[in-house]
Amino acid sequence: MSVPEPSIRHRTDRHVTHLTLDRPEALNALTPDGRDRLIALLGEASADPGVRAVILTGAGRGFCAGADLRGGAARGERVAGDVARTLRLGAQRLVAAVLDCEKPVIAAVNGTAAGLGAHLALACDLVLAAESARFIEVFVRRGLVPDGGGAYLLPRLVGPQRAKELMFFGDALTAPDAERLGLVNRVLPDGELDKTARDWATRLAAGPTRALALTKQLVNASLESDRATAFAAEAAAQEINMTTRDAQEGVASFVERRATDFRGR
Repeated sequence: MSVPEPSIRHRTDRHVTHLTLDRPEALNALTPDGRDRLIALLGEASADPGVRAVILTGAGRGFCAGADLRGGAARGERVAGDVARTLRLGAQRLVAAVLDCEKPVIAAVNGTAAGLGAHLALACDLVLAAESARFIEVFVRRGLVPDGGGAYLLPRLVGPQRAKELMFFGDALTAPDAERLGLVNRVLPDGELDKTARDWATRLAAGPTRALALTKQLVNASLESDRATAFAAEAAAQEINMTTRDAQEGVASFVERRATDFRGR
């Protein structure tokens, strides 16, 4: 029996790109084609000056159950190097597409986020979770090492001991517990998740897009930089940013005591 083709719904409205994983019958598990499509859509959003924020969510009762392991590619005899190559070109490239997207990416986690699905959410800049959401480091249950950037992301978010606890036991983490650990920005009633995600994205889309991109870049790099490198990067980013129309508008609006009119450039 063949695995159904993945589906990712996407639309851009008022400078916000909405990406919805749409395989609800499989809890939006990602097949290779679906993963590659999502990478492409994130790249398009990053490069499109008409896009100023991104919302990523799932259809149905789950956000993303991770990589779809039902296909033959997950089993059978392998040639040395196949697994590492697959990860570099697949799950790791997907997480990198979120981290490197030049627009703010909001995860609206509407249900189970497991394995790669959890790492996909945690790579986003802001994470909103419905009360019914759960985050599961499911790899240990399958006898696997965490992949999709998990051992990179989790310790930076919760510290090494908490990361090991989550990865060693593979227990489901509720949305309130995820918020307590700092994995989630807000926990919301299920019926308010979409509205809050839209409200946040609308605010971001009205902001200084290039300044937000540079801020994202600085913060993402900060945990791997010494102070001198971080300060130099900050100064260079501000130098670049001051050439933008939005930076000039921000200063002018302050001096003139009026509302800002950022245009994303």
